[in-house]
Amino acid sequence: MNVYDTANKLASEIKSSEEYVNYKMAKEALNLKQDLKEQIKKFEEARYKAQLAEIQTGKPDEESLKEAQKLYIELTEQDDAKKFFETETKFNILIADVNKIIGEAIQDVLK
Repeated sequence: MNVYDTANKLASEIKSSEEYVNYKMAKEALNLKQDLKEQIKKFEEARYKAQLAEIQTGKPDEESLKEAQKLYIELTEQDDAKKFFETETKFNILIADVNKIIGEAIQDVLK
């Protein structure tokens, strides 16, 4: 089996995973609730702004961080948003783990 076949098999396995299926269903459910989708978008923008400010300055932007935290707390009080974040986190962990495994396998040539 060549590398491309293996990569395609991995992609197929990921799409069949519980994490992927649950995240996809949560995103589809979110698309049916426009108000909630907009709230999550506002949170993601605030989170991105806070992260970008920290990258650029080397220190957290307290105002942006507080705004993101406030929006997150409000969102997690809603079951649909909470479920969305939980499934998103599980899917992101899966992808991070796969990336870590691949990275560790090729670490010797990246030094």
